[in-house]
Amino acid sequence: MSETYETFFSDRPVTLPQGGPLYLQLKRWVEEAIKSGALNPGDALPSERDLALKVDVSRVTVRKAVSHLVQEGVLVQRHGSGTFVAPATQRVEQSLSQLTSFTEDMARRGMAVRAEWLDRGLYIPSPEETVILGLSSGEKVARISRLRLTGDMPLAIERASLSGSILPEPAAIGDSLYKHLDLSGNRPVRAIQRIRAAHLNDDDAHLLQVPVGSAGLNIERTSYLSSGRVIEFTRSIYRGDMYDFVAELRLGEAPANGAIKS
Repeated sequence: MSETYETFFSDRPVTLPQGGPLYLQLKRWVEEAIKSGALNPGDALPSERDLALKVDVSRVTVRKAVSHLVQEGVLVQRHGSGTFVAPATQRVEQSLSQLTSFTEDMARRGMAVRAEWLDRGLYIPSPEETVILGLSSGEKVARISRLRLTGDMPLAIERASLSGSILPEPAAIGDSLYKHLDLSGNRPVRAIQRIRAAHLNDDDAHLLQVPVGSAGLNIERTSYLSSGRVIEFTRSIYRGDMYDFVAELRLGEAPANGAIKS
């Protein structure tokens, strides 16, 4: 462990990394303390007052440095408890080449997942749902919304829409929507998926336990039956610090003359 960072909880004098504004120097010092092992995931930082006295900077400087570290997900603040080093996160790789349910995908990785229901019921469809799902006049739409977690760590928010005639009892779904659809012969066989980067809004950031404005992945998926009918329209938001989406790419057939053009 670096001698500089052994002083984090001791009374020894502190020398901040040089260069830039004081709050950035303090920010780098805290980051290096974490990298060196002087601070570990779950450790509490000294109070704002104690840290300001220890480093000989103003409380405004401490507040600004901590605020930046919280925004970057390095630290977490718990109301009434203090500021802590954020838990270590294990990134999850998800293939873009196979159509599987979230539960199946995580099970293949040996990860136990669970869902907290946010909503499931029958509603009057929006114009967008009517068009995408091809709903007839007067037909209801089934909406299900779930927070996906591994242990106590939230991973994603899923919001799916299906025809009410396909899913007349949304409350009957168990741990997997696709498993439930399989029972009625309505499991999708292909899907079109669109992914874009996004900053998390207040509600989604709160559910995913990350700072507002954190990076997320917005995923829209339209799933089809073998007949070509749209069976499911899903909008999901994934934590940007937890997911890597992976696709295998293959070179297409070479032109007739055998030349490969770039």
